[in-house]
Amino acid sequence: MAVARVTEVVCSSDKSFQDAVEQGIERAARTLRGMTGCKVLEQKAKIIDGRISEYRVQMAITFVLDE
Repeated sequence: MAVARVTEVVCSSDKSFQDAVEQGIERAARTLRGMTGCKVLEQKAKIIDGRISEYRVQMAITFVLDE
């Protein structure tokens, strides 16, 4: 029987929402083993002078716990 855990991660990028997600997963992979999926919970953007300066995502990452 496998037991999984979900942890929330917040990431940002100056390029795109997708880049923020990819950076978050890449960074989480350095710490979490056995990742099996992620769900983007929220997307936000920081605006300066009428332009998007930063894309932000909050996501839930699922990983299986070691036996």
